Amino acid sequence: MNKKSIVQQAIEEKVWGLASSFDIYHCNPETIRDADKIKQFVIELCDLIDMKRFQDTMVVNFGEDERVAGFSMVQLIETSLISAHFANLTNTTYLDVFSCKPYDPEIVADFAKKFFGGSDIITNTTLRL
Repeated sequence: MNKKSIVQQAIEEKVWGLASSFDIYHCNPETIRDADKIKQFVIELCDLIDMKRFQDTMVVNFGEDERVAGFSMVQLIETSLISAHFANLTNTTYLDVFSCKPYDPEIVADFAKKFFGGSDIITNTTLRL
């Protein structure tokens, strides 16, 4: 039996959108600590999954607590938003993509893991009704 892709399921069920989280472990520390590389990632990701960016990507480095210190990123897209936090202590990327336009979470996962040089990734996707 053929398993439906999440994109097919979203279209057939006419859901409001897809919300995916990607936890990427053991990322390249130089990449996740570079605001310009993070902005480059957003541009390339939006091109890859055909999302139209709205205004500039916001990237801010903050966090007094060492456990959570690192860059955070927000990119509005016409169909919702992409956000992430990059935890310096563990070299982990926590990426979220929410859009009412269907996209393939596997494509996002593969691209993000490769871009950030991660060794492992956990992906969770929810259909938003």
